[in-house]
Amino acid sequence: MTNPVYTPQTKSKLRRSSTDKMVAGVCGGWARMLGVDAAILRILLVAATIFGIGTPVLLYVLCWIFMPEDTKE
Repeated sequence: MTNPVYTPQTKSKLRRSSTDKMVAGVCGGWARMLGVDAAILRILLVAATIFGIGTPVLLYVLCWIFMPEDTKE
């Protein structure tokens, strides 16, 4: 019986995407961190904005302000 090899995992930092963005790269950054497609998050954001009466827009703007932009090219 062999022991599994454990390697340290790199921690993914939450940053706005500089390549996958439509407005500010917030959804692209969250998508990269969560491992999902950014289009899904964008659709969910629009639906939540319609049904949530603008609260998701406020959260998006706050993320835009406080999330640093990814400087990787």
